[in-house]
Amino acid sequence: MEPPSTSLLPHLGGCWPWLMMNCQGVWIPDPDEVWRSAEIIKDYKEGDKSLQLKLEDETLYEYPIDLQGNELPFLRNPDILVGQNDLTALSYLHEPAVLHNLKVRFLESNHIYTYCGIVLVAINPYEQLPIYEQDVIYAYSGQNMGDMDPHIFAVAEEAYKQMARDEKNQSIIVSGESGAGKTVSAKYAMRFFATVGGSASETNIEAKVLASSPIMEAIGNAKTTRNDNSSRFGKYIQIGFDKRYHIIGANMRTYLLEKSRVVFQAEDERNYHIFYQLCASSSLPEFKDLGLTCAEDFFYTSQGGDTSIDGVDDADDFEKTRHAFTLLGVKESHQMTIFRIIAAILHLGNLEIQGERDGEACSVSSEDEHLSNFCSLLGVEHSQMQHWLCHRKLVTTAETYVKSMSLHQVVNARNALAKHIYAQLFNWIVQHINKALHTTVKQHSFIGVLDIYGFETFEVNSFEQFCINYANEKLQQQFNSHVFKLEQEEYMKEGIPWTLIDFYDNQPCIDLIEAKLGILDLLDEECKVPKGTDQNWAQKLYDRHATSQHFQKPRMSNTSFIILHFADKVEYQSEGFLEKNRDTVYEEQINILKASKVKMVADLFQEEKEAVPATAVRKGTPRISVRSARPAFKAANKEHRKTVGHQFRNSLHLLMETLNATTPHYVRCIKPNDEKLPFKFDPKRAVQQLRACGVLETIRISAAGFPSRWSYPDFFNRYRVLMNKRDLCKNDKRQICQTLLEDLIKDPDKFQFGRTKIFFRAGQVAYLEKLRADKFRAATIMIQKTVRGWLQRAKYQRLRRATLTLQCYARRHLARRWHLRRTRAAIILQKQYRMLRMRQAFLRVRNATLTIQAFARGMFVRRIYHQMLVEHKATILQKYARGWLARTRARRQLQALRIEARSAQHLKKLNIGMENKVVQLQRKVDEQNKENKLLNEQLSMLTSAHSSEVEKLKKELQQYQQTQQGDGNQLLSLQEEMERLRMELERAHGEREVMEDSHSKERDLLRKVRLSVCLPQVVSSGGCTGESSHFTTLKGSVCSLIIISVAESHEFARNTAEENIQMKKELEEERSRYQNLVKEYASLEQRYDNLRDEMTIIKQTPGHRRNPSNQSSLEREGRGKAAMDMTLFLKLQKRVRELELERRKLQAQLEKKEQEIKKSQARDEQCSIREAHLAFQFCKRQELESENKKLKNELNELRKAIADHAMQNNSSNDVQDSYNLLLNQLKSANEELEVRKEEVLILRSQIMKAAQQKETGENMVKERVMDFLFLLPLCWWLPEQCHFCSGGQDGTGRSCRVVQGYRRSCLGMRCSPWHFRQPRIICAMVLPEGAYLHT
Repeated sequence: MEPPSTSLLPHLGGCWPWLMMNCQGVWIPDPDEVWRSAEIIKDYKEGDKSLQLKLEDETLYEYPIDLQGNELPFLRNPDILVGQNDLTALSYLHEPAVLHNLKVRFLESNHIYTYCGIVLVAINPYEQLPIYEQDVIYAYSGQNMGDMDPHIFAVAEEAYKQMARDEKNQSIIVSGESGAGKTVSAKYAMRFFATVGGSASETNIEAKVLASSPIMEAIGNAKTTRNDNSSRFGKYIQIGFDKRYHIIGANMRTYLLEKSRVVFQAEDERNYHIFYQLCASSSLPEFKDLGLTCAEDFFYTSQGGDTSIDGVDDADDFEKTRHAFTLLGVKESHQMTIFRIIAAILHLGNLEIQGERDGEACSVSSEDEHLSNFCSLLGVEHSQMQHWLCHRKLVTTAETYVKSMSLHQVVNARNALAKHIYAQLFNWIVQHINKALHTTVKQHSFIGVLDIYGFETFEVNSFEQFCINYANEKLQQQFNSHVFKLEQEEYMKEGIPWTLIDFYDNQPCIDLIEAKLGILDLLDEECKVPKGTDQNWAQKLYDRHATSQHFQKPRMSNTSFIILHFADKVEYQSEGFLEKNRDTVYEEQINILKASKVKMVADLFQEEKEAVPATAVRKGTPRISVRSARPAFKAANKEHRKTVGHQFRNSLHLLMETLNATTPHYVRCIKPNDEKLPFKFDPKRAVQQLRACGVLETIRISAAGFPSRWSYPDFFNRYRVLMNKRDLCKNDKRQICQTLLEDLIKDPDKFQFGRTKIFFRAGQVAYLEKLRADKFRAATIMIQKTVRGWLQRAKYQRLRRATLTLQCYARRHLARRWHLRRTRAAIILQKQYRMLRMRQAFLRVRNATLTIQAFARGMFVRRIYHQMLVEHKATILQKYARGWLARTRARRQLQALRIEARSAQHLKKLNIGMENKVVQLQRKVDEQNKENKLLNEQLSMLTSAHSSEVEKLKKELQQYQQTQQGDGNQLLSLQEEMERLRMELERAHGEREVMEDSHSKERDLLRKVRLSVCLPQVVSSGGCTGESSHFTTLKGSVCSLIIISVAESHEFARNTAEENIQMKKELEEERSRYQNLVKEYASLEQRYDNLRDEMTIIKQTPGHRRNPSNQSSLEREGRGKAAMDMTLFLKLQKRVRELELERRKLQAQLEKKEQEIKKSQARDEQCSIREAHLAFQFCKRQELESENKKLKNELNELRKAIADHAMQNNSSNDVQDSYNLLLNQLKSANEELEVRKEEVLILRSQIMKAAQQKETGENMVKERVMDFLFLLPLCWWLPEQCHFCSGGQDGTGRSCRVVQGYRRSCLGMRCSPWHFRQPRIICAMVLPEGAYLHT
């Protein structure tokens, strides 16, 4: 490895000759360690040809010096500066100092993060470190970038802070080689945003953002020779925030999935993790039908050798993947479909392809277990997939070729199909993740995290490595533009004197790839050539770009080319470039997948123009058109309009536009060694990556430029506290800032004044911040001093006033001490004398008062006792008098009620008109029996007609089988048609059973009504001879009938509500079935196209046969074959029309049911319990009318259908007889319809009369009950009666309950039958069973 060129600039690490003194440390190049430390043992003098050095192992070394170039070794930094957090803080900034500082921090301090200006350098430790816990996140939250140790959380916090402060979108660009730790760094950055910017709502969006990582790692990461968890695709995740900077959603964009890894893996590499996870979990019960075993048994997962990774449990990772799917809202059915598709890809790779005729043709056995599993898991036709895996179709204007493919072509087609299926599944999962992370809240700003593949170079580099390195060239250019070009352009725009620094610009390399007639353009052009090859494309590259400085031709190869990238020189093999750029998948195989019975599989391969909603089919009738047997002209191979390279270039340009519109933050990941050993540092690999990622160029620009800059208004507002009052009075802020800086910073080279900004060297802004903080500190101290002085003065004044008060009282005490002693003795004597006199007077008054109180209290108690005796006697007299009056009034009322109850006239009034009603209902039952017989006859006729039609179809089927013996698929379609007709017949039988059930229910209901009407007639016909003995029984039966009718009304209302709910469910089920029928119709149409193509192939075989390589069917033969299928197609078309008519009838019936449900719901809500019987009769009348209309319409339709059939078959006498019979039935049905209308009018009038009589009867019963309840308070004081009147012998009233038979009081006494017979019947008529009547 050649050492980089040195320089004599002090800030770049070179030294002036007089600095080469004794004992000074220097760095010298070394082929093993890149740079080696040494010490000067002899002073350097100008003109010396060498330096005398002593190495670290005490060996002497003579370092030669180029006198012409005057290049001296780099100086070492002092030991106190070794291990700095920021590389720009070193005294000598050069490559060996940076490398040594990173090595010391990584190996000695175990610090993996180091700042380099605006770039965070992260070294992969290949070991889990405890520096990513929750408390670490909270520790970095709210801190400035330089306040704490370097960390990925510090960069994330800086991006979050700048987004909130500047209101500008941010981006974190994580770059580095494969295995450097880019994916882990991006994951920790997203974890920081999810913790700090947690969602304010309960959507748990931050958990969903983190849950997307295990899913994308499972389907997009794989083991390579450099990394056990290498991302084989690029992703850019935008985390959206609202105005309060809470996470509201996220969006993910992916770039260039490495599809070739699905079918091929190099040595010591694996396929994508999800394949091994699914194989490790194949023993679970839900995965038994997938037909999976261990990963070693499948070709697509065993090419790399070892299928396991040390320290990784695939089964445990699979559980995490399933949990992440569930957290993101992916249904269990969709998850199972995803796993079925992945298992199908594994089975596809194990197909046994058998070669024929020296490999010119091949086939797949129909008994192949893996083919059967593949077709069953994806729900596709076994025979079609077996055929089109080994054949392809070529369509021209005049001919259609079905050509057998060679063994190599079949293997390529199989691999292309597997890659295409996995790519479509990958895109579907990404779309569903974006749907789960999408939000309807308006996004205020976002932070993007770019995790894209790093620079790659292998022994064999193909199209994937070319695209990956092209993307890294674009990212490196963006980094150069942000760090170098924009820096220098800013200085030139502001007019700052600046010496331009030469740095590496990779624009010529990018132009070589993407410019006009570049590598990508020539590749697309060669793909358009019908017989283009990889060798022709490579030759075009040699002819076009041989003179380019970034393009080379290998000496020993004519199919390879070399590109000099920014990081390294890479040799690409052109073999496979065209095929991977075309990404060709045969249309016949895709059409089979489109017709899959699994909805998700069919949706994966639907084109955008075919993705029409199924509901659009409802608007019109599907058109059935007769198609020619010769298919229309279509391209034989399905090719994308844009090649993979063109799509990748467009997506990369869109990514660059997004990154340029945001504020970038860079994280450069370094891979310390290729052996993946923890904390092992390889200087060669590290310095190679440092040179490639631009870290050293950042150091150069940071050391030589002005990294800090302020606009004049911002600087004035920030540091105005450092200015004088006299300067603040000026209006020119620029002059004020110049005056301040000239006073504070004496060295004019430390700052520069631009047109709109002030530029500072490194460390000057920190110096100004220190001065500002000192100024604020001094002002704070002054304020604190003043406040503390005021507080101390106030405290002193309070203490002084308290001291003076204490002194005053103390002096008074001392002055009065002698006088107070004499006064106290005199007061004690006076106190004792006065106390004795007052005690004697108090005792005299107390004795007199007690005597007076005793006599007065005795007098008051005697008066109260005499008054209580008088009131007790008066109460007894009143009780007996009121009881006698109440008993007399009750006897009179009871006699009146008995007389009125013996007459049965009120019962006859209630039942007027019911006899006519019974007659009408009996007639209605007879008519319904007749209708039932007619319907049975019609059903039998329809059944016979249907059976005859089935027999005709069977005969036609037998004839067609004789003519076309090999056509098994059409026989299958006819059998399915017969099954559908049989199901329709069963459905007709089911409708008949439903009608019979409804008829039997109505007949039972009429029988109950007849009994309820006939019972009063029996009572009235018996005369009045037995009224006295059977009065109680008759009353009880009438009450029970009333209660039963009310209960039946309740039950009918409840049944009606349940029927409405059931009809709603049936309506929803019918709608869902209709949706499924529409979808099945689309899939059947696709299958019909496939069958038609296969029929054309079968028809071509007996008529015209050539060799398998050039089979063709001419247009003339296609026309001849089309005539043979026309009759069969017309019959099928007729049957489709009949099915469409039946569907219309069902839809009309559903609409009528919906209208009836809505009407019944409206009536149920408006009607009360009292009008339940009337509503029931009204509903029955409407139902009869609707049934009459329906029968009339059906008879008209049958009449038309039979008339049409009679026109076609005039010679049939049976049809004529059936037609005459239906006409007679139609006439009789019309006559019965008229009679039924008259009966409905009569029934309506009788119902209205019965309702009026019922209302009058209820009013009378209510008046009687109110009269009886009016007597209850008068019975309160009757002694020794039942609890209903007085409540027992003790006279306490209690509540009672209506029961069958006699009542029982609360004390267990049996009530008198004579006293309680009539009130019990009245209560039973008014109160429901089990209710309580309170006194």
